[in-house]
Amino acid sequence: MDSIKQGVNYVSETVQQATSGASKETNKQVAKDGNAPIGTRASAAKDALGDKANEHKHDAKAEAHKQQI
Repeated sequence: MDSIKQGVNYVSETVQQATSGASKETNKQVAKDGNAPIGTRASAAKDALGDKANEHKHDAKAEAHKQQI
């Protein structure tokens, strides 16, 4: 039963990792957009860094759940 729970947690963390990765890429594109206002670009760059951190956090958690299965 515990391995099922770990499997569900692994899938959840993997999905969250993918979501953070997609958000990071979107924010990177906004940050690079020369037509966007500088404030928007700066905010997007900051958000991309946060998304990258979240992506790594979820990757580490997913790996931990995978190891416990």
